[in-house]
Amino acid sequence: MHASPKHSVSVAGITVRGDGRILAIRRADNGAWESPGGVLELHEDPQTGVVREVLEETGIKVNVRQLTGVYKNMNLGVVALVFRCEPTAGAERTSGETTAVEWLTPDEVRERMSEAFALRVLDALDGIGPHVRSHDGVRLITAP
Repeated sequence: MHASPKHSVSVAGITVRGDGRILAIRRADNGAWESPGGVLELHEDPQTGVVREVLEETGIKVNVRQLTGVYKNMNLGVVALVFRCEPTAGAERTSGETTAVEWLTPDEVRERMSEAFALRVLDALDGIGPHVRSHDGVRLITAP
């Protein structure tokens, strides 16, 4: 008998400053630009997980404002809950998981992030979510 496939749940924070710039990281493992986030711990609620991940990866403390999207990586079985956040304290710094932490404009997000990850940011900015989307890790997969 085969084991049932498992899903993993992750969280990400789209942290937006008053000037409209968005907090972004360059991952140490693959060099990709993304919003800070990671796997939700078994004992954590999603909002606590977002606060923890953003702080661990960037040095920035945040308040979680709203769920802006649910995204599934169809290749890996990862379901990401994405929240819009606002910065409250801290200073940008890298971690063992990041090689850069920057505040990007929406245009810079489009240039630096893959479609699947830029879309999370743009969805959080549009104010009409929460969005539900699927992707292959790089590109959006449109529903049949």
